[in-house]
Amino acid sequence: MKLRTIFVWGFAGCALLGVAVRSQTKAAAAIPRLERQGTALRMIVDGKPFLMIAGELHNSSASSLEYLKPIWPRLAAMHINTVLTPIYWELLEQQEGKFDFSLVDGQIAQARQNHERIVFLWFGSWKNGMSSYIPGWVKTNQDRFSRVRDKEGKGVEILSTLSEANLQADTSAFVALMRHIKAVDAQRTVIMMQVENEVGVLGDSRDRSEAADAAFAGPVPSKLMDYLQQHKDSLAPELTKLWSTSNFRTSGSWEEIFGKGTSTDEAFMAYNYARYMEQVAAAGRAVYDLPMYVNAWLSNPSRKPGDWPSGCPEPQVMDIWLATAPHIDAIAPDIYSPDFPAVADRFHRDRNPLFIAETSARGGEGNVFYAFGQHSATCFSPFAIDSLGMGRFGEKMEPPEDLDLTRSYEIITQLAPLILENMGKGTMGGVSLGPDTPPQTIRLGNYNLEVSRPRPRFAVPPPSGPPGLQASSRAGALFISLGPDEYLVAGNGPVSVAFFPATPGPPTTGISYVEEGNYIHGRWVPGRRLNGDENGQGKFVRIGGFSNTGHIQRVTLYRYR
Repeated sequence: MKLRTIFVWGFAGCALLGVAVRSQTKAAAAIPRLERQGTALRMIVDGKPFLMIAGELHNSSASSLEYLKPIWPRLAAMHINTVLTPIYWELLEQQEGKFDFSLVDGQIAQARQNHERIVFLWFGSWKNGMSSYIPGWVKTNQDRFSRVRDKEGKGVEILSTLSEANLQADTSAFVALMRHIKAVDAQRTVIMMQVENEVGVLGDSRDRSEAADAAFAGPVPSKLMDYLQQHKDSLAPELTKLWSTSNFRTSGSWEEIFGKGTSTDEAFMAYNYARYMEQVAAAGRAVYDLPMYVNAWLSNPSRKPGDWPSGCPEPQVMDIWLATAPHIDAIAPDIYSPDFPAVADRFHRDRNPLFIAETSARGGEGNVFYAFGQHSATCFSPFAIDSLGMGRFGEKMEPPEDLDLTRSYEIITQLAPLILENMGKGTMGGVSLGPDTPPQTIRLGNYNLEVSRPRPRFAVPPPSGPPGLQASSRAGALFISLGPDEYLVAGNGPVSVAFFPATPGPPTTGISYVEEGNYIHGRWVPGRRLNGDENGQGKFVRIGGFSNTGHIQRVTLYRYR
């Protein structure tokens, strides 16, 4: 009888434990994922669409939790909801097979305390093309962990993609990291992973180690060639031109298919970096299936591969990456070019959502409206966000509310539900205008929007701040079609918008009325009615700048003869 009682209670205890485990599982937030809506990919966090209004820390900031403590509240005050922050292989695994997760756990805890989400940047085999964050036991054992070789046969401080030992060691560490995050982060503070950082060979167009030479002389993998043939009509023009040198041959060595030259070397390295990182990402996702992306150091058409990291996922070799690394969700540009729109346009493709992993913090206040408005970007993340507003020598910090980026992010935060609702539907547009950018025309709904920078009536003083740290003079705006004759216009200005009919009917557009206002908890709260001088007596809408008009406006139009 006693044994039966024990058995019954034991069975009941197991049942209750099972209920508890199921309850905990049910209570745990869903794993973040990417979900297609129209032509866009939206981030889904806690089961709901999430706009990554982000900032990336300096490369070494995350090596000290004490250093990070005062930074988190400042980032939250800037309306940042996602922080891109590194995890360093050299500190995670200082001894082979022994892992220290204190920086991982500490950052997750600090982010939760400040209501932030995290994207971890895996500084594994490569960072900025070099292998500077690998553990000492990898650095010092070059017989086991082979390096890239240059034309003279000299070793370079870059791990070779052709080394199985390199791949196994990196993969082992990354899998351990993903397994630990899954175990400690049921709240899903960590929502995405960057695999490596700005990979590629610097100083030469390709790896010339013995293993690399053998692979280069061998056949181009058939799976890659199959992909290129299937997508022949939509490949990057540079890759199409390169392939055309062999009259689109479908088998052979790299030089037999793509010809001789540094562009072929770049294609070869793109395949090998993509192959390596695909295996790292796939192994990590097998234990914890978070979305993953890679980032790209931009190439320069006036230079050659090796001046930028050769093999990096540039637009000209993006198709090779898309073919080879299906476990990578996005190829993200690091945009420091003055022509932000041109770069963003090249990276946003049908098979690649726009994800801005890095960009200039000063100047980002205008570009953010273009990224989210024109391209339904998944993320916008200025680099070195922890030092934005800091004096030249770090001696002074501007209040976060005084920063131009904060003002833009505050607008984007208000509009986030509307942006997410309209992503990929063709109902949004955006501009980023430099001082000399000509007027831009955007077709949206029933109207063409002519967008320009208005000429100020009075002289405008130069931006304040020390040389080299002055704010960019780019202005940005975002537009959403709310109905047949209704639009939302928002931005940091100064931007002027005129509306012209794009459908049959009366030829002239009039402005019925303009309201400035704010979205508070998703509800429109109007402020002033801006009819008269503020809209040029019905000729245009003006955002920000000298006109002293609101940064969010709703416009109702009509047409007449």
